[in-house]
Amino acid sequence: MVDELGVAVVGFGWMGRVHTQAYARLPHHYPRLPLRPRLIAVADEVPGRAEEAAERYGFAAATRNWREVAADPRVRAVSVTAPNFLHREIGVAMAGAGKHIWIEKPVGLTAEDARAVADAAGEAGVQSAVGFNYRNAPAVEAARELIAAGGIGTVTHARIRLFSDYAAHPDSALTWRYERLRGGRGVLGDLASHGVDLARFLLGEIAALTADTAVFVPERALPGGATAGHARAAGGARGQVENEDYVGCLLRFASGARGVLEACRVSVGEQNSYGFEVHGTEGAVSWDFRRMNEFAVGRGTDYQDQPMSTVYVGPGAGEFAAFQPGAANAMGYDDLKVIEAYRFVRSIAEGTPYGTTLADAVRAAAALDAMARSAESGTWVRP
Repeated sequence: MVDELGVAVVGFGWMGRVHTQAYARLPHHYPRLPLRPRLIAVADEVPGRAEEAAERYGFAAATRNWREVAADPRVRAVSVTAPNFLHREIGVAMAGAGKHIWIEKPVGLTAEDARAVADAAGEAGVQSAVGFNYRNAPAVEAARELIAAGGIGTVTHARIRLFSDYAAHPDSALTWRYERLRGGRGVLGDLASHGVDLARFLLGEIAALTADTAVFVPERALPGGATAGHARAAGGARGQVENEDYVGCLLRFASGARGVLEACRVSVGEQNSYGFEVHGTEGAVSWDFRRMNEFAVGRGTDYQDQPMSTVYVGPGAGEFAAFQPGAANAMGYDDLKVIEAYRFVRSIAEGTPYGTTLADAVRAAAALDAMARSAESGTWVRP
């Protein structure tokens, strides 16, 4: 017996579309899931955007006011894919209305924001999921299992990078992403939050860190109207960028391992260059998002001149079997969001959390706040 789960999406930019498509694909990849999402409502304040989404994807209702979603008894679960500065208000309200929450990172602008949403969800007894999608890659899960099993010995150090050029063009529009009050700490929340989650997922808790930040494109063009994604606005007046383009961070893990985390949104020549290298006393493992379905591993007793081999993940790794029948058949970015949706809906069906939760968002946000404090003080800081 399959029951319906009424779902809504609040904020219909690119990520709202990705969430919507993930809900629609769940029955294809997870036919035994006891809950089947039904698209009830979509909300977006930009005129016409919600109506267009409803017509295209089949939502039963469209509105410019997300509070109507909170009040709709047909809606049991909500994707919060609105801009960062709205996460806290919407998340707390949805939890208070008894809605389960799938919310995009970084869950607000600060650890205080993330904690407020987590507390509201805890008080309401609703399930949560957070958009740390890179840990859902089967190759990343396989690498984690290898590390946890001692496959590369005791971890000594790691490097995590998230480099992109989406904000590198000087005519990129000065959207909410570049404002402190609406976009928070810039690349820290946008990319470094993923890096912190990967660090914790692979290597455990961060005990202390020291960070440096920079703004490399200090002014951007003021947009003439509503924007979506990373739009450009050539000509006209320009305004000041208020948050960070770059962060570099040294990490000390509770295990004693050391790490380096770098993130930059203005890296000319880099497109989604995300990944990690983890070194241990007996080997190493690395992963590159651009080759998402494989990882490299070197282990043994040679120590010097030890080769790295490519491993193509297959049905035995993570959720790979729900998408492809054999190793080296490629999965894509949107598949990671389907996995995320599956774990969210499974959490609701079984009443126990699967995958990333608001607790992970709080820990990541605490590390991001610590990076900001460290960059200002020039000292080591505990998250």
